[in-house]
Amino acid sequence: MLGLLLRRITALFWICIGGGVGLAAAAASQKCDEPLTAALPHSSFSSSSVMSGSYVPGYAKLNKRGGAGGWSPLDSDHYQWLQMDFGNRKQVTAVATQGRYSSSDWVTQYRLLYSDKGRNWKPYHQDGNIWAFAGNTNSDGVVRHDLQHPIIARYVRLVPLDWNGEGHIGLRMEVFGCSYWADVINFDGYSPLSYMFRNKKMKTLKDIISLKFKTSENEGVIFHGEGQQGDYVTLEIKKAKLVLRVNLGSNQHSSINGDTSVTTGSLLDDHHWHSVIIERYGRNINFTLDRETQHFRTNGEFDHLDLDYELSFGGMPFSGKPSFNGKNFKGCMESINYNGINITDLARRGKLDTSKVGNLSFSCAESRAVPVFFNSSSYLLLPGHMNQDLFSVSFMFRTWNPNSLLLFSKFAPGYGMVEIDLSDGKVSINISVNQTKMNSIEMSAGYPGLLNNTKPSLYRRSFQGCMQLLHVDDQLADLHAVEQGKLGQFTNINIDMCAIIDRCLPNHCEHGGRCTQTWDSFKCNCEGTGYSGATCHNSMYEQSCEAYKHLGKTSDTYWIDPDGSGPLGPFKVYCNMTEDKVWTTLYHDMAQQRTISGSTPMKPVIVKLNYSTSLNQISAVTKSAEYCEQYVSYFCRMSRLLNTPAGNPYTWWIGRGNEKHYYWGGSGPGIQKCACGIERNCTNPKYYCNCDADAKQWRKDTGLLAYKSHLPVSQVLVGDTSRSGSEAKLAVGPLRCQGDRNYWNAASFNTPSSYLHFSTFHGETSADISFYFKTSVPYGVFLENLGNTDFIRLELKSPTDVTFSFDVGNGPEELTVRSPNPLNDDQWHRVIAERNVKEASLQVDLLRRDFRKAPTQGHTRLELYSQLYVGAAGGQRGYLGCIRSLRMNGVTLDLEERAKITPGVKPGCSGHCTSYGMYCRNGGKCVEKYNGYSCDCMQTAYDGPFCTKDVGGFFEAGTWIRYSFQSSEDSLKDLKSSSQPANSSLTLTKEDLVFSFSTTNTPSILLYISTYSPDYMAVILKHNGSLQIRYNLGGTKEPYRIDLNHRNLANGQPHSVNISRHGKELRLQLDHYPAVPYSMPATTDIKFNSLKTLFLGRVVEIGNIDQEVQKYNTPGFVGCLSRVQFNQIAPLKAALRPSTSSAVSVEGEFVESNCGASPLTISPMPAATDPWHFGSASAEFPFNEESTITDGVNRNSAIIGGVIAVVIFTILCTLVFLIRYMFRHKGTYHTNEAKGAESAENADAAIMNNDPNFTETIDESKKEWFI
Repeated sequence: MLGLLLRRITALFWICIGGGVGLAAAAASQKCDEPLTAALPHSSFSSSSVMSGSYVPGYAKLNKRGGAGGWSPLDSDHYQWLQMDFGNRKQVTAVATQGRYSSSDWVTQYRLLYSDKGRNWKPYHQDGNIWAFAGNTNSDGVVRHDLQHPIIARYVRLVPLDWNGEGHIGLRMEVFGCSYWADVINFDGYSPLSYMFRNKKMKTLKDIISLKFKTSENEGVIFHGEGQQGDYVTLEIKKAKLVLRVNLGSNQHSSINGDTSVTTGSLLDDHHWHSVIIERYGRNINFTLDRETQHFRTNGEFDHLDLDYELSFGGMPFSGKPSFNGKNFKGCMESINYNGINITDLARRGKLDTSKVGNLSFSCAESRAVPVFFNSSSYLLLPGHMNQDLFSVSFMFRTWNPNSLLLFSKFAPGYGMVEIDLSDGKVSINISVNQTKMNSIEMSAGYPGLLNNTKPSLYRRSFQGCMQLLHVDDQLADLHAVEQGKLGQFTNINIDMCAIIDRCLPNHCEHGGRCTQTWDSFKCNCEGTGYSGATCHNSMYEQSCEAYKHLGKTSDTYWIDPDGSGPLGPFKVYCNMTEDKVWTTLYHDMAQQRTISGSTPMKPVIVKLNYSTSLNQISAVTKSAEYCEQYVSYFCRMSRLLNTPAGNPYTWWIGRGNEKHYYWGGSGPGIQKCACGIERNCTNPKYYCNCDADAKQWRKDTGLLAYKSHLPVSQVLVGDTSRSGSEAKLAVGPLRCQGDRNYWNAASFNTPSSYLHFSTFHGETSADISFYFKTSVPYGVFLENLGNTDFIRLELKSPTDVTFSFDVGNGPEELTVRSPNPLNDDQWHRVIAERNVKEASLQVDLLRRDFRKAPTQGHTRLELYSQLYVGAAGGQRGYLGCIRSLRMNGVTLDLEERAKITPGVKPGCSGHCTSYGMYCRNGGKCVEKYNGYSCDCMQTAYDGPFCTKDVGGFFEAGTWIRYSFQSSEDSLKDLKSSSQPANSSLTLTKEDLVFSFSTTNTPSILLYISTYSPDYMAVILKHNGSLQIRYNLGGTKEPYRIDLNHRNLANGQPHSVNISRHGKELRLQLDHYPAVPYSMPATTDIKFNSLKTLFLGRVVEIGNIDQEVQKYNTPGFVGCLSRVQFNQIAPLKAALRPSTSSAVSVEGEFVESNCGASPLTISPMPAATDPWHFGSASAEFPFNEESTITDGVNRNSAIIGGVIAVVIFTILCTLVFLIRYMFRHKGTYHTNEAKGAESAENADAAIMNNDPNFTETIDESKKEWFI
């Protein structure tokens, strides 16, 4: 019975981690642009096949007509190629092609392969792909391509991918470049090459090491050097990746550890040349592999590299005691350069000791492995040995696909089969043996990887990748015989080439996103990064607390990301939105108060503050903030703080940039003082801090550090708590910052030709742009940046369409978002555009995003060269309107600063409240309009177009007004808007009261506020005409009073009163005199509890009223009250401008009048700046095509308007005269004041008599008639 012996099934794996894809290099210089093939003999050309003797490859020279006018193969299929041998290695910078002369034969697309020995071909890569060059469109035109990065090769092979469908493959070509020469050393893996230092020791601050290498091994030390102090530098290949290890010094007695390791590249065991450059200056290192550079900083605190004796190349040194073991390098190196010393040249000229080196040679040996490349439709069939009892197979493979069929073979009929699969990245071997007797089965496998099939399988995905060293029945397969058709069968394979690509190198997944790949694509896993999108580019969080507020968020803890898609990660802050301004709070780990003891100036106690985020992230907050502060306090007893400005401080703090600062809270930089030293109220005037007096009693120095460039506080060093009885307590509050200048950074474009320009935008592989805009025009270019052919543009193309267009070399693309409503509504709209190697997208507001996938093959880099234009572009329609918060790749462009020096552009958004909102006086709010603005005076005591007209009225005897706080929901909101939070919704801790009055009658109650508690507030005019303010807030036996007895205010003249209370502190201002502060008793309650009603003119209240107040309640106020405002409530205006609210009621005769108003103190608006003064030469208006009027029409309108104005003015004067005459006896109001300075009762009257403006309001004989 025939026995079947399965002795060995071996599967060997390449370790696949990634593959290098080079960045774009500069175009070839003119010095390296010589034709390389024109002078070559026919023998230097070869091809896959020839149609006939007249079509040999030697005739394939550019612009030549020899033979049949070029090369053509026997068959036009995808297995044909044309090859050139330059005789030695050349630097290739460009390639040009033509079709076969005067024929219909030309190639429309091709690939370029290159090699040193005519074996192990490498395809030309560009933009992360095996590049397909565009060919010709006719037989005689020349199409040239400058290579994005030069290649070094002796052999160049062109592989047609497509050709003219009406003809055959036909080709003439030229390769451009120049000579190349470099010293090469071959390392056999047994011994390294050492460069001995002249001085035995080498201490360097700066190093530059460069070399090129190629190997087929996945492990090996390229160079190593070390010192006896623990310093070392090592470059080695680990698992086909390049690892650089550096240690500039570690301290065994502390936490300083200088070990630093950085990894780059993958698939470096491909036996192709790879270039390495290491540039070090101190701890900063640039690590470049094949034009891909990593920038990093070494660990530790040392800057010099101390090496002893030697630097060894190709392995570990013979001398010394290496810090770690590593396998010697086996392969080739060239152009080894160490700090300007050419090591390979020294070795070639015998200047280095090579006695310990084995077989040192200066030519590069080629690998015996012949790779074979499979795509999804490939298979390879190799014959085994017939009639043998032995079956064995071994091979190496490399792939990215986790599932595929690697090998399938049937034994002799009836004996079974074997199948090797790749399943979820693991190799599985399935053997089916139809035999009753087996001697042995031996199996071994390397690391789990990925492989291919010898025959298409209906059940497994075909293998895509590379295989090499294929052995069948212990015999190495002759793949060159397969290629020539002498052995086996195949379909769609490439022999002597491995074109596998690591699509995760460079890693396009940003911000720590994890890259995974298949054969033709990659995917980013952004989970846990705080970013989203195809490449983890977009931050998931807003840039600041200010942005959250405008999304309607309330006070809470939020994640923010100040630089968006920039390198800083998101972090948590507390956003306090309960105040008028939005505050960002960053906390540290220090307790609220820390007791300090045992410190001296020589050995201070160091208090470190660890924040919940990095200092770089904190700096991003402080730089964009309007204002920052941090509270510090120092409670002391016999513990000096700063002592004197001339002496060394006992305590100091360290801020941003690790700088020392010798000032304390409440003071400023360069002043070694505390807050009391600035305010000159220290307990001991000889010192500038309370603690510096060294008192035995407890003292304190507190205040805010507000110089934001120095914040945050990172350390405080305390140095005077070691003496007997000395004690100190330190407290440092969180960092608080207000505002976000980046969020509101805006510019207004006032003419169609105006624009801002910035430096070129660099978003080669990843770009995001976001901004807000508002406009009233239907179109305009927001921004544009151009390259040679590449460009990027964002545009308002119609009132409803925003477009994002770009070209990276694959043809123009345009994304459009269409809004159902017009976008030129003069309201803010947000635009977010992104483009990366995977996709492009555009979003406007919350509308549906437009999305476009990038092509799998083609250009990926956006190459721009011009300046970035914002607001307009050459030949494009200009933009009119506002743009703000323009961010490009996380960087906010400072539109305001650039607008200050640019004609036609103004900083801020002048549309139009930024320019004219200042004219909304007395708390009026500016409201944007389409063609201007208006002032909202709703929450003021004023009226008129600019909120400057006092609203007031005349109170006859018995007239009073009552305003009920509980009758209006708005009243409660208005009270809260200017009050600190309190326990009750009608309880205040601060008030602001403003009004003016005029009268000759006393006594009277001008204003009274009652509550549901004994609390009240009253403003009284006493019998002698003096003013009294009474507060009863509880906590004292008697109400608190302020009496102004030195003046008689019942003089018929207008008087203004301004009362402001905050807690127990009062400020009172009367007329034009300076405000006077008052402090209520310490026992006084600070809360004005349970407000009920506000009375004007008289108190009519149910319940007990203070008898002291009651005696002034009759007969009531007679006279004028004007612009009465209590916090945001204007009761007089509410009475005179009735609404649906029932909060106000009026009893008696009350007529609107401004007789209680103060004299005019605000000068009229200058005509030059009046936006409604059409005679102003400098007045500017928003662009509106439909409002254009000819000069003739304007001139006629002005004449007609003038005539009408004169007629109206005459009619009004006549009516006023008639009314005054008819009602002259209906009640008169006389004033005995203002007869001149010489007859005035007091100083007030004298001043008013001398005021020329005042005579317009009150005259000696002026009378008022009330209907």
